[in-house]
Amino acid sequence: MTISKNLPYRPCAGIMLANNDGKVFAAQRLDNPGVDAWQMPQGGIDGGESPREAALRELCEETGIAAEKVTILAQSQSEHFYDLPDELIGKIWKGKWRGQRQWWFLMRFLGKDADINIDTQHPEFSIWKWVEPETLPDMIVPFKKTLYRAILNEFRDLI
Repeated sequence: MTISKNLPYRPCAGIMLANNDGKVFAAQRLDNPGVDAWQMPQGGIDGGESPREAALRELCEETGIAAEKVTILAQSQSEHFYDLPDELIGKIWKGKWRGQRQWWFLMRFLGKDADINIDTQHPEFSIWKWVEPETLPDMIVPFKKTLYRAILNEFRDLI
């Protein structure tokens, strides 16, 4: 058994942000130069915060999109989990977590592309784009592909 199996999962919220054309927001991570590491907005749930509150906060912190520029269409029926590869344990989150347990939210973007600003106070992304939902799993780091397929399957009919 690896050390990671004894660590807890980090509680998080994730956002699948869809525009009116049925495409979803994806962004290239800033902390992985040279690696094609795209993802949807996501982040930790703070103490006393609901998953919904965390999702709206993280969306604003990572993309500059204010809560009034989205409507929540759905929340995942249960939490989704992923494990970090062993080589990343200790390098991410100061070695406190084995991976993440995430509540996911499908949100409709009500604003204009000009409302999106990834040059935030603590930027996480270098570039972003709207993508066809079916292409998401192919853009994601390997250890998150299964999770992204599950989220896509759960939200597909509402995108």
